[in-house]
Amino acid sequence: MKKLLLHSCCGPCSTQVIDVLKDKYDLTVYYYNPNIDCQEEFAHRLEEQKRFCSLVGVPVTQDGYDEMEFLSAVKGLENEKEGGARCPVCFALRLRKTAQKAKSLGFDVFATTLTVSPYKNSTIINSIGKQIETEEGIEFYDGNFKKQDGYKKSIEFSKKYNLYRQNYCGCTFSKKERETKVGKKL
Repeated sequence: MKKLLLHSCCGPCSTQVIDVLKDKYDLTVYYYNPNIDCQEEFAHRLEEQKRFCSLVGVPVTQDGYDEMEFLSAVKGLENEKEGGARCPVCFALRLRKTAQKAKSLGFDVFATTLTVSPYKNSTIINSIGKQIETEEGIEFYDGNFKKQDGYKKSIEFSKKYNLYRQNYCGCTFSKKERETKVGKKL
């Protein structure tokens, strides 16, 4: 069975993806998210990821929090809307690090949970993943996990396991955009 390193943005998004992949691959979840707006939110999402993975028997590895890495990568794109030009830069940052981590740890394949969200463009994410596959020399699992009610199933899993579901992508820019939309601080 091939070994797959699954980049995960959070526990809720990982639920459905893990369910789809766990019987096809020797699966490990990789929590790497320098885009998260603060250490407290990063830690909360990480703990929920670990809690869920321990319940379903999937190991988790992680890299620490370094928001400056994200802010440096998206410099000049701060005023982009959610889903605009900033997001592909963020996807590439996280996917490249996942590919490099997978390769260094002896994995065969890397993937991401990002395509389960209806707010993320799976075509763009998969295109970036395939480009990184070529550049880094490790296979990318090209998937669209929102298909076949994937997002809906992730919500059902989140309820079943009482997972914390955040209401913004994670970066400071998406948080501010969401706060403007709902008219209050998150």
